[in-house]
This record gives sequence, structure tokens and C-alpha cells, in this order.
Amino acid sequence: MVCGRFFRDSSSPPWVIHTLLVGAATVAIGAAAHRAYLLHRHGRSRVLGIIPARYKSSRFEGKPLALISGKPLIQRTWERAKLATTLDSLIVATDDERIAECCRGFGADVVMTSESCENGTERCQEALLKLRAKYDVVVNIQGDEPVFDSDVIDGLVHALQADRTAVLSTAVTSLKLEDAADTKRVKCVVDNHGHAIYFSRGLLPFNKLGQANPNFPYLLHLGIYCYDSKFLMLYPRLNSTPLQLEEDLEQLKVLEHGYTIKVVKVNHEAHAVDIPSDIPKIEALMNGESVS
Repeated sequence: MVCGRFFRDSSSPPWVIHTLLVGAATVAIGAAAHRAYLLHRHGRSRVLGIIPARYKSSRFEGKPLALISGKPLIQRTWERAKLATTLDSLIVATDDERIAECCRGFGADVVMTSESCENGTERCQEALLKLRAKYDVVVNIQGDEPVFDSDVIDGLVHALQADRTAVLSTAVTSLKLEDAADTKRVKCVVDNHGHAIYFSRGLLPFNKLGQANPNFPYLLHLGIYCYDSKFLMLYPRLNSTPLQLEEDLEQLKVLEHGYTIKVVKVNHEAHAVDIPSDIPKIEALMNGESVS
């Protein structure tokens, strides 16, 4: 299930009701959004999924090739992404021949990119440049989440197709209270139209008591992006910005340059492989889901 369910309770405090309504506004799968999606689909119809993958990593070198229950991590991610119904094509973009050889071995299409790409977005942009086919929408799929829900991809594509004011869409989910102070967990706040106001490694919003409110529905950003392809081609040419550099969050550059990001709330927990010790946890989760 892509969309979170939201209920208005007349006994709830006003700020809770307001926040639930904001959450509901982030979900572009309702009847009105679907009508808008059909209206604008002709402008953003062809969709490409790209899984950026690099071998070098300060915390886990060779991570895409690490085995997860007998299969490379990159293959696990590719198999999940193949389940999305909105993708016309799916490729792996990498700068390493070892990853490329592995991916070709299980049937994935591969585009080789340079080692100079600073992040996954730039790698996606370079890969798009090298393809002869024309695509209107590009989904940047994190290569280190082997158990993500493919419905998230479909929800982001539909949201971007429905919202012509946004240049990209991204996903959030509920933040666990124990992760409130974790700077590796990026938080997000949105407006009444489901557009991002800000992303931060600190807690958002931050109250005057200086502590997390157990009753507030904080949002956790999931690192998957769905781009209008024209904007993706522009992105690398945008100058770096102060907030982007201070927080080390590439999406802030988009906001600081005045562009709009559509936010979709999903029922999905992030289970990424960041370090080798994450692998047994992922394998246990996959066994519980009966993933082959």
C-alpha cells in the first residue's frame, strides 16, 4: 500500500487535525489527483528507472556486490524495482566494470558513467544523456534497499505526473521517536499542498522545549527521487547553495533555487544496507517476508 491512511478525529487538538490534513495532501493517489494525472500524463508519459551504483564507499567498499541471501545487493534492488508498473525501462548506472559485469549477468541493462559524479543524481543525469531513447520522467532508485516496496516508485511517478508545478517528487514516511536525534535520518516538513518546505538532519519541526514531542507526526525522508527529465538535465548546472552544503543534502539545492518538490507520504520503513553489519538484519527481514 503506497498511501498512508488519514482519519479526522473531532476530539483531536487542532494542530493534529491540521497535520493529518497536510499528510493527506501529500498523497496524490485520490480521485482528484488521478484525474489530474490523466490530464497531464501526455506531458510526462515515458518513465525510466535508474539504479546508480558505485564500488567505492568510505563505509562499505563494494557494497552493490555484497551477497544478500545468496544474491548481490544490486540484483535484489533491481528485482524489486522491476515490479513497478510505471517504469518503461530500468537500467543500472555505474562507474565500475565489476558491477557492470555482475548486472549484465542477471539480465540488467547497464550504462557506464564517469567516476567524477558527485552523487546519484549526477550519475542519473549522465546516464540519461547517453541513452538514445527519450524519457519524460526519471526515477533515481536507491541501490542499497533490497526490500523496498515497488509501489513507492509508482506513487512517486503518479504524483509528479499529476503536479505540473513540481520538478521532482520524493517520499516520506513516519519517523520513529527513537530516531528523532539521529542525524543520518533526514526529516522533512511540507506545506498544505504537499510541497516540501525544508529538509534537515535535525528534528523538524523543533519546539521550544527542545525535545521530541511523542504526539507529533514527524516525517522521515526516504532517499528516492522522481525527476522531470528536463530538470534532471539542468540540475548539475545549478550552483551549490549554503543550506545544501551546511546540511549536506542535495535536495536543498533544488529548494534554494526556487523549484518545487512534491512530497508523497508512504507506509514504508527504510531498511538500507549502509555497513556490513546491516546484512544479517536485512536477511532476517527478507526471511520474514518469504522473499526468495
